[in-house]
Amino acid sequence: MHVLILHHFDASPYAEKARVLFGIKGLDWHSVQIPMVSPKPDLTALTGGYRKTPVLQVGADVYCDTSCIARELERRQPQPSLWPDGGAGLPFALAGWGDRYFEPGAGLAMSLNELPDDLLKDRREFFTHMDFASFGPRRAHLLSQVRAHAALVEDQLADGRAFLAGDRPGLVDATAWYPLWMARGYVAVTPALVAGFERLLAWEERVRAIGHGTRSEIAAADALALARDATPAAPGGVDPRDPLGIAAGTRVTVTPDDYGKIPVEGELVSLDAHEVAVLRRTDALGDVVVHFPRIGYLVEPA
Repeated sequence: MHVLILHHFDASPYAEKARVLFGIKGLDWHSVQIPMVSPKPDLTALTGGYRKTPVLQVGADVYCDTSCIARELERRQPQPSLWPDGGAGLPFALAGWGDRYFEPGAGLAMSLNELPDDLLKDRREFFTHMDFASFGPRRAHLLSQVRAHAALVEDQLADGRAFLAGDRPGLVDATAWYPLWMARGYVAVTPALVAGFERLLAWEERVRAIGHGTRSEIAAADALALARDATPAAPGGVDPRDPLGIAAGTRVTVTPDDYGKIPVEGELVSLDAHEVAVLRRTDALGDVVVHFPRIGYLVEPA
């Protein structure tokens, strides 16, 4: 069985979401540290151009986006489940809410000059969906939005539950955790923003105690060698009911529809309501299959 390899950097909020998922499942995993700013040559060699963080590698299969990572972790190790109340739909739907929760904190971090200059420059070029000029004038609004989103977590815990879906942690907790984790790390006024939310503060301590599973470090070159020496898993195939009507084997591009709009080109091997995957053939790595969630990604003939 191939090892789990997370390509990430420690300060990444979205990678923190994935690390909490490892913790919930108590998984062993390998860490490859990638640069915080471009270029990221080892990562893009693996993904075909996709540069968002994090990326999960399992042999010669590469999983982009935390929603895709969560679904694959659940498939590989169903227990403990990432949707402990039994419903898998809402936890994934809440990924969009997590993004909305993340954005005001990110705007504050960038407007308050609390990020290194090279990182700020990179994010200005990368986060094309954000209006950086508006962050300063809208600072009070952004602060209010961080607090309003945190209040939703406080409200969800009002019946005394330990975690957002009940007595056990799951994907929804990781989704609510990473924006607040980011704000606490990059926005100095965050403690004042959430002051008085006693249930949220206790929940934070419980999520923090989950940890990140068992982590070990490996070099990017070793991870790429594992991809080169492995064979991708059998593809899932193309759902004939899919509205795009694209046949298996067609050359396609897959592109995020929000930011980081770098198309990844390959041969279509899987397409259904949850996932799209393409086979890439390269001299350096041989055959690699890159997987994406269906929601939030544009699939087009190349």
